[in-house]
Amino acid sequence: MSRKPSRTPGRPAHSPAAPCPCGLAAPYGECCGLFHRGAAAAPTAERLMRSRYSAFAVGDQDYLLRTWSAATRPPALELDPRVRWTGLQILATTGGTAFHTEGTVDFRARYRLSGMDGEQREKSAFTRADGHWVYVGEAG
Repeated sequence: MSRKPSRTPGRPAHSPAAPCPCGLAAPYGECCGLFHRGAAAAPTAERLMRSRYSAFAVGDQDYLLRTWSAATRPPALELDPRVRWTGLQILATTGGTAFHTEGTVDFRARYRLSGMDGEQREKSAFTRADGHWVYVGEAG
């Protein structure tokens, strides 16, 4: 089922032919864009992490909420349109494949805000819900 994402106000739609923000070699439309528009589901916890990073980069709030575990998902999400996500580095993964029900992804996400560079480092926990990977929260 195709979904039209709600974008962060002031953030233009990301071109399907543009490089994918997640850092993989495929263009956005053939990479994370497939997941964002509902044409496919992320097959691993790492791919879900990459697609969620890309959703932050393109301002796709609906996708972020849709891929967040119902047990930990906030009722709403407001993204700061001034933040420009500039790169993702996957540092380590555990589990999270087709053979697992849980997984973690340790990552570093770089951003730019008000002319200053910053980074977010997190070890995220993922689980399967109804056969699909979902983000649970920061791993303990």
